Amino acid sequence: MAKRMRQANTKKKYSSKKSRETAAILGIAWYRPEEWPRLLEIAADRDELEDTYEEWLKNAETRLHQMVKAGINATRVYINIDELQNWCIAQGCPIDASARAFFTAEKLRQFHKGGTKIA
Repeated sequence: MAKRMRQANTKKKYSSKKSRETAAILGIAWYRPEEWPRLLEIAADRDELEDTYEEWLKNAETRLHQMVKAGINATRVYINIDELQNWCIAQGCPIDASARAFFTAEKLRQFHKGGTKIA
């Protein structure tokens, strides 16, 4: 009986470790206060963005908290606005929500390959 319980516990530990290792991670674009005005200048969807960094930060923190509470493995990915702009130019796309999401996902992929830092 004890042997069977140890085997069950080993399987349980292994399976939970395995699921953590393969769990998807959602990157959330995170901006620094000093870069917010620059994003507002260049964003094609300026009217969709919060007017102030403080408004954006409050909303972003709320969304991040809700995702984590819902069991989503979400992490902040700090975005350099010049890097974002250069990437969008290279991709031939406007600097909008879709481009920011793709860029954030790409930064997260690079991080997991060991190529860049996200913070």
